[in-house]
Amino acid sequence: MAYKKLARALLASAVIVTGMSFSVPDASAFQLHELLFSREKRKEMRQRRNPEPVIQKRKKTVKAKPRKPIKRISGPQYYTYKAPQMAVFTLAGLTTASVGQSGELGLPTMDFEAQRFKEAVRYSPTLKISIEEDIAKAVTDYYSKKPAFVWSRGSSVTTHAKDVAAMLNSADKHGLNPEHYAIEVPSDAFSFDDPKARAAELLSFETKLTAYAIRYAQDMKDGEVNPNKISGYHDFTKNRLSANDALEGLTSGEMAPADYLTSLVPNQPHYAMLQDELVKLRGSTETEIVLPPDLLMKPGNTVEELPLLMKAMERKMGDETRTKHQVLLSAYAGETLYKGELVELVRDVQRDLGVAPDGIVGPKTVSRLGGQSLASKIERVKLTLERLRWHPENYGKRQVLINQPEYRVRYMEDGETKLAMRAVVGKPANQTNFFHDEIETVVFNPYWGVPQSIIVNEMLPKLRRDPGYLDRAGYVVSTHGGKRIASSNINWAQYAGPVPFNVRQKPGPKNALGELKILFPNRHAIYMHDTPAKNLFQRDNRAYSHGCVRLEDPRAMAAAVLGKSREYVASQLGGGEKGEKVSEKIPVFISYFTAWPNDAGQVEYHPDMYKRDMYLGRALEAVAKARAASS
Repeated sequence: MAYKKLARALLASAVIVTGMSFSVPDASAFQLHELLFSREKRKEMRQRRNPEPVIQKRKKTVKAKPRKPIKRISGPQYYTYKAPQMAVFTLAGLTTASVGQSGELGLPTMDFEAQRFKEAVRYSPTLKISIEEDIAKAVTDYYSKKPAFVWSRGSSVTTHAKDVAAMLNSADKHGLNPEHYAIEVPSDAFSFDDPKARAAELLSFETKLTAYAIRYAQDMKDGEVNPNKISGYHDFTKNRLSANDALEGLTSGEMAPADYLTSLVPNQPHYAMLQDELVKLRGSTETEIVLPPDLLMKPGNTVEELPLLMKAMERKMGDETRTKHQVLLSAYAGETLYKGELVELVRDVQRDLGVAPDGIVGPKTVSRLGGQSLASKIERVKLTLERLRWHPENYGKRQVLINQPEYRVRYMEDGETKLAMRAVVGKPANQTNFFHDEIETVVFNPYWGVPQSIIVNEMLPKLRRDPGYLDRAGYVVSTHGGKRIASSNINWAQYAGPVPFNVRQKPGPKNALGELKILFPNRHAIYMHDTPAKNLFQRDNRAYSHGCVRLEDPRAMAAAVLGKSREYVASQLGGGEKGEKVSEKIPVFISYFTAWPNDAGQVEYHPDMYKRDMYLGRALEAVAKARAASS
């Protein structure tokens, strides 16, 4: 510490007083400077070489809670179809009728038919029929209460029985599987030497005809399958015909049994047209031209299927198109490069087929030209006949028919199309449901009440990033109690599913519903409406909506259902939302037919856009398998 003493000595020799200063000798001043500053420099250098850690007070950090993933609201599902349970029907134990000691039939009694039935039961102890449970119970109950023959008198089959059997054996005319009802009518010729065998034969025919006639009645009125068991997209509310009611209709005597069964056949004119198509297809000897269903051909492409397409077009083109392109058709030698005059030919054929004439060969054009084999067409007609049996027996004097695979809507009166237009229906992920209802109201200048599925699946991710999105986009947000609230004031991040708010888009040119909507209140929130996206109507594939049906000409449809003029409809547009009731409720059928007659009565075939033909085919296979196993 010697340098400290020296420094103090040197400092003592340099006195600084306010107002006075004394000079310090140069050597002393230098030594003082060195002692004072060299130490600090050395310290600074040491710190640079080995810096001491800087201790800072650590701030407390709060981790943000991770956002819950959004639980998307999914649409209805398709199910594995389960056919009705089968049960064994037997008449054993229904009677205690006695047979003479000789084993012969007893002498006629006052109630000969009842006695004959009881004795026939005694002679047929092993008679069993496997049939749907409800039918087995209905038949058992009936013959327990009325043990007598319905379909024979004495030893002969009645005319009514033969008529009913003929209907059952020709079930394939309706696209039904004849094996499910097939029955052999006992011959009028038989041996009197064996009356017991004849009695047993008639009893077997009796019970089978009763059971199969009930099955036929149920299938004819309501279809072989219950559509509501195919998927949640199917929603048919009419009561299905019970086995007891069918049996009552067959045996009540109010009308001939065959007439009763005929009364159950759908009476829509389209049903008869499709039956005629089925006959024509089954008798067709035409060489099949089957285009690949996934064929896509654009101008400039080289396509190996072009020669096959040319053959298909020659069969379908109109006379004017054929005359216009006769030189090209005669000179065509199987080229596969699609360009020039060939494109013009395709456009004209597309016009003949009612397809957008864009020169691009896609699913719609292929379907119209024959993208299905003969077997495929027959199957589609049969599926359409089945679907028509799900509908009410009476379509009504006025009706609106929406055929989803056709992307078309028709307003009809007395079975005649008065108005038809293109439509946009649900995307495969947002399928339009299959049901029927009644049109009640036309709403002009509508608000759009956004469904929770769209709020959660499409809007919520945006709102988590940008809470004010709805305010700027022209939507009104309110609580379920009706209190309006700014979208920007809601903490959308706290919601991962349905939100406790209503979201509506204001009327106006940007409104998703356009100028008007046509309501038939249903639990699926599906209706017909206008749209600002007019360009979609020019496309062949028009499955773009969230499930509702967009109309190409909504003013015309509104005028038709209201019974007013287009000018009246136009006068109601603009301003605030207002509704008008239709004068009478009009049935509307939101249907799914991949084979359907056009307005000229010709059956056209359409792509199975939602794969519902496949699911219905599986359901019918399940029914056929259950019935075959039981037989």
